[in-house]
Amino acid sequence: MNTPNKLTVARMIMVPFLVVFLLTGWGGEANRYIALIIFAAASITDWFDGYLARKNNLVTNFGKFMDPLADKLLVCSAMICMIELGRLPAWFVIIIIGREFIISGFRLIAAENGIVIAANYWGKFKTASQMVMIILLILHFDNIAAFVILEQIFIWISLALTIISLITYIWQNRSVLSMQE
Repeated sequence: MNTPNKLTVARMIMVPFLVVFLLTGWGGEANRYIALIIFAAASITDWFDGYLARKNNLVTNFGKFMDPLADKLLVCSAMICMIELGRLPAWFVIIIIGREFIISGFRLIAAENGIVIAANYWGKFKTASQMVMIILLILHFDNIAAFVILEQIFIWISLALTIISLITYIWQNRSVLSMQE
């Protein structure tokens, strides 16, 4: 297994630890900072494994499949925890996860027809905004007005980019839908 794929697997292994430190008292007062470190480290591996794979020509079928899955597992797990913590409404997380299911299904249909749907910039911006949002929500300084406003800004940016990226993916690849008729 090459280094990018090891980083992808490491990101997946970090998810249960993130959930434990977000939802339990195991770390005491340091819980949110431990969760923040885990989430930040996992997020960095997302960028780093892609960079290494492209730079060193180490792109594999395992990586093509597991890297996006690891990203979805990380982000969706964190957002589901935010529902439990009262920091995100369920409807918001349902929209985010729904988008991920739709795009994954769309990519499967395309793959069956020999078409690869690569990530576009809207999807990358969506992921980056969600990661920043989650970092802010993990820290959650609810006694600092500017921080609360920043959280809300990133929540709404993430939602907007989720919807824009969904519409963009479908529009740019609408020919895939006509293949199913």
